[in-house]
Amino acid sequence: MSDGSPGRKPDGDHRGGDHRGGDHRGGDHRGGDPSRPVTIAYIAESAGVSVPTVSKVINGRSGVSADTRARVEDLVNRHKYRKPVAAHRSNVVELVFRELESLWAVEIIRGVERVARKHRAGVLVSAFGLHDSTPAAWDDTVARRPHCVLSVAQLSAAERDELKAKGIPFVVFDPTGELPDDVPFVGATNWSGGRAATRHLLELGHRRIAMISGPDHVLCCRARQDGYRSAMEAAGLTAGPELLVHADLTREDGRAAAARLLAGPERPTAIFASNDLQALGVYQAARAAGLRIPEDLSVVGFDDLPVVAWVEPPLTTVHQPLTEMAVAATELAMSLGRGEKAPQIGLEIATTLTVRNSTAPPSG
Repeated sequence: MSDGSPGRKPDGDHRGGDHRGGDHRGGDHRGGDPSRPVTIAYIAESAGVSVPTVSKVINGRSGVSADTRARVEDLVNRHKYRKPVAAHRSNVVELVFRELESLWAVEIIRGVERVARKHRAGVLVSAFGLHDSTPAAWDDTVARRPHCVLSVAQLSAAERDELKAKGIPFVVFDPTGELPDDVPFVGATNWSGGRAATRHLLELGHRRIAMISGPDHVLCCRARQDGYRSAMEAAGLTAGPELLVHADLTREDGRAAAARLLAGPERPTAIFASNDLQALGVYQAARAAGLRIPEDLSVVGFDDLPVVAWVEPPLTTVHQPLTEMAVAATELAMSLGRGEKAPQIGLEIATTLTVRNSTAPPSG
């Protein structure tokens, strides 16, 4: 669910303009038709910059060089450009998934629908990948002019700029990467969750505690890993490379990572996995190695998906309150859609440890 978006382009970027040659800064190039309206696209074309850059200048936002700002402001004043009155937005919350076929989707949709029903708003669910979708998919989202957009994972810089230019408020749900300071988001206390999982194992008496972390570029995985390291260091233990491995957040990759850990000369007595799917993979690897859970190996996951209460033994895991996070994110998005100022840009909902039967004191 990583954003994967490239870095911001310089102000001279011509993404938003139809640059047809010639110097547009000096005069009126409305094709000889004085009735042609002066739009934000025309200002961008004349200044030789992108539409989002003009939007930043008009809305007084940072991230534009002084020379570019002066050039755009000169054209705005010369042509007496005024921001158009925002078009009517529909009373719909658009929920954008990068991956809809996941065990998390139902919990998130449940929270969004709860808030939308209270406000008598509709919910439209869209699903398209960051890299494999056609431009029309995102264009359709913008053209629908929803009351607000709630994006699971992360919007690219270009998508954020387009929503701002169209006056459509948005909130990022559970961001996977760093966001600009002005982008509203709702996440979970991943660092505290990672620390709580590790401290639980320490309190049971475990000392060789391994962790299967997620991809290092995923923000929540780094935070969970940092929480694990913090708890280990507080106990006077070192999480060396033989105890800390990285894997994708899937059952198959969790199984492969656990198999490597369990094949080492000094196998761990406990494994903390970055998510529940990885933890289920640990179960498979333990069975293949002839180990019993929790007698020979304790396992802790992260997320508390409904399915992990039904596996054998039921999984001890960090509860990530997905429905509550979705409720908070939707309330924030809808308040922004009403033109209200957000009380805070970022909000983290507390995680809690759910102790079940997959953890026990180490044997021997």
